[in-house]
Amino acid sequence: MKDVIEYPGAGISIGGGTRQLILALAVSAVMCSAQAADKDPASLGSKLTPLGGEVAASADGVIPAWTAPGPQAVGWSHGQPRGQHWKFKGDKPLFSIDSSNVAKYASKLSPGQVELFKKIPGYRMDVYPTRRSCGVPDFVADNTKKNVGFAKLDADGLALQEAYVPGIPFPFPSNGAEVMWNMKMRYRGVGFEMSKTVSGISPRKGSEDWLRTSTDWFMYTPWGEKGSALFSSVDRLEVATYFSYYDPAALAGQAGVVTTKAGEQASTFYYFPGQRRVRRMPAYSYDAPQIGLDNQYTIDESNVFFGPMDRFDWKLVGKQELLVPYNAFGPYDNLAKIEDVAKRDYIAPESRRYELHRVWVVEATVRPGMRHQAPKRLFYIDEDSWNALMAVDYDKQGQIWKVREGYTIPVYETGTCDMEAQAQYNLVDGRYLYDMTSIGVGKNDHRWLTESTGNPRLKRDFYTSDNLRATSER
Repeated sequence: MKDVIEYPGAGISIGGGTRQLILALAVSAVMCSAQAADKDPASLGSKLTPLGGEVAASADGVIPAWTAPGPQAVGWSHGQPRGQHWKFKGDKPLFSIDSSNVAKYASKLSPGQVELFKKIPGYRMDVYPTRRSCGVPDFVADNTKKNVGFAKLDADGLALQEAYVPGIPFPFPSNGAEVMWNMKMRYRGVGFEMSKTVSGISPRKGSEDWLRTSTDWFMYTPWGEKGSALFSSVDRLEVATYFSYYDPAALAGQAGVVTTKAGEQASTFYYFPGQRRVRRMPAYSYDAPQIGLDNQYTIDESNVFFGPMDRFDWKLVGKQELLVPYNAFGPYDNLAKIEDVAKRDYIAPESRRYELHRVWVVEATVRPGMRHQAPKRLFYIDEDSWNALMAVDYDKQGQIWKVREGYTIPVYETGTCDMEAQAQYNLVDGRYLYDMTSIGVGKNDHRWLTESTGNPRLKRDFYTSDNLRATSER
């Protein structure tokens, strides 16, 4: 495929790209500081998008100016493939990046992306026109404006204390923790239902045996009710989660409930069918490995980042223009065959889509006296939607260890964008995983819920140890 766009800085060496990245982020940090200092709510929806992104196009015009995107679907109803009804489904790739030309585009790639081309034979990224497809309901925009000068973190600066919800707490972020809370509090409705979600871990070296799971999964975000409320009115409950495994046989029947409050350790109860017993799991958080997943996936790697933030210091590095996964419907294709999407070493290039977007860059480093398997992490957060698009984990030797991609799509039910499906590449073990996808699930497609009426899973008392036992033993 021909390269038809020359991005600024193309043609430099990877080393040169690193130097340019440092310079770009330094300039970007100054610009971000200036933006944070000018905290005028009136700029939201005028000079800035309703959630705090830059309305203006990029200097070269590759990123277009933001306009309210309007409905993204054409004739879609639940159960139909989302990507086939997207209004830009006819887009064609502008060019492709592979190991032969990655140096040319290094300044528009994260360090983790560059490593993927180095370590994974045949890895390819197809780059498409940039579509700023993420809208926002009026009540979310209104609450975001009200949060300017009102929303606050706790005394440690790590947990959200108060904000108007649903809305972005810090549309003018001044530090990394505020950016991460914007990511956590992006509007997704009041709940997210996956009656069958599909995940998998690629084979070990020398094997052809995949570890594949299917799960009944549900997330409840009580602060997502339409209108306006205080975060404290829902007891600062960030999210409550229920899951129950269908497959594989070794995990079938295992189930759990997790409730996560801002500034507190997650409360986790786990049901083991062989024992007919519910156990409290106080250590099932942070970098604890998820049960039954070959030590490839920790709790806080879910959703690109999940859980408490108190083991890290969060530095806002700045804002950067990067080629990121965006409008990537492949992992949500409920009629696709799993073998067509999940290849041996990576998600199929045809199932991924990359566009040039502006992202906030946050660096997390382990706090003194704390421990974590990945002592340094980089996160890349979308300026338009506050979704986490990528992350890079470094090991204790300072080498890139894991690279995560979050596949953001426009959500037809909510009028916003969200990211649930993701992939993670373990460059040390030579394996990768995909999680929270709806590949091939047919009528069991993901469903974003905007009303809580009549659904027992949209109530706090569903997420208790007693209810977990009762639900699991029916």
